Amino acid sequence: MKKVIHTMVLSAVAGTTVWAGGYKIPEQSLNSMALGAAYVAHTMGADSAYFNPANMVFLEDKQYIAGGVTLAHLPQIDYTLSTPVSGNSKEEDIIIPNMHYVSNAFNDFRWGVSFVVPGGLTKRWETPFQKAYAQEFTLKILELNPSLAYKVSEKMSVAMGVRVIYSEGIVKSNSADAHAINPAVASASRDMEGDTVAFGYNLAVTYKPTSDINVAMTYRSNVDLNEEGNAEITAEPYGVLYNGASSVEVPLPAALNVAISKTWGDKLTLEFNYERTFWSSYETLDFKYSGQGNEYVPAAFDQPLAKNWKDTNTFRVGATIKMDNKITFMTGFSIDETPVPAETIGFELPDSDAKIFSMGFNYQQTEQFSWGVAFLYDSKETRSLTSGEYIDSYSLLNNGGSFEGGGAYLTTLGMAYEF
Repeated sequence: MKKVIHTMVLSAVAGTTVWAGGYKIPEQSLNSMALGAAYVAHTMGADSAYFNPANMVFLEDKQYIAGGVTLAHLPQIDYTLSTPVSGNSKEEDIIIPNMHYVSNAFNDFRWGVSFVVPGGLTKRWETPFQKAYAQEFTLKILELNPSLAYKVSEKMSVAMGVRVIYSEGIVKSNSADAHAINPAVASASRDMEGDTVAFGYNLAVTYKPTSDINVAMTYRSNVDLNEEGNAEITAEPYGVLYNGASSVEVPLPAALNVAISKTWGDKLTLEFNYERTFWSSYETLDFKYSGQGNEYVPAAFDQPLAKNWKDTNTFRVGATIKMDNKITFMTGFSIDETPVPAETIGFELPDSDAKIFSMGFNYQQTEQFSWGVAFLYDSKETRSLTSGEYIDSYSLLNNGGSFEGGGAYLTTLGMAYEF
């Protein structure tokens, strides 16, 4: 029983890992999607409110509003080890909205607000042994981000904002099918729902040494998400082990962006962006049970689990080309590191290093109204595990295997209006 419970706790852990924000979505507008998020130093409209609010004061003195919707298609991920423990996840389609607004100038001040979905994931496995760890795994994160900017001089501006974050998630795991194949695996399940409201801040500064060069820095604070909800843990033939209140605190990590852009003749702009994401704040995962009967929760479900994620670097470059036919073409390329070490990887987020390709256009329909389309492809590398390197010797992943496929295809339709 102890070994079975220890194995099933991995399901609980897997179901909460993405609540740490491990699946970030940095592209939150048409322009940022087309540029692969190489969009900090040189922002061009209402979405400045989110990507670099310090740039709001350099926009023309009028109001800006922009919005869009992204369809994210997540292909299946194949886990290969041996029959019958190999398996694959289901394909997923997620709709991601965004909205941005920038006000008129008030002397040297300007304010803006953004509504975005900075992270989220839906991952489901129906193959028997993977289903025991992450049958369903749905995360929603919504962020309202008001900000205020101040023009220090014609060459420099600063800004700050408040991050208001709401998140909710559903976690399910079920080993009944694995038990039918191998009776040595207990028939057990976990079903959990939780949500939270949390707060953080963001800072930005832009310096323009010349009219054609922008240097910018932005910082988003760490936000601790104390997810609270209900958990039901069962194991046959013992029945319900626990059904009551539960919580777990995980970090939404801080991120620092440093960027520089150069424009030639108001036609071509190149931007280089470096992002450092401080995932090392995610050291352990510790579930807490506060409902009646919590004394019956097995120790293996209540023991902190080491995660030991690492800080990551992302390098981005983007190009914006203004054409004579009212079309602005944009393209980008990024190299993105995974924070997940091999010894703590899970079926909920079998992440790997990635290369990201993006492109899109914006069409100026009228003097006030524009629209466009952008595409992004996130190509994940195959991740191979060595037998024995996983942190828990009871886990299936301790036997090794490899994750292949996955990644993401994102398509964004966006519109903007100035008045």
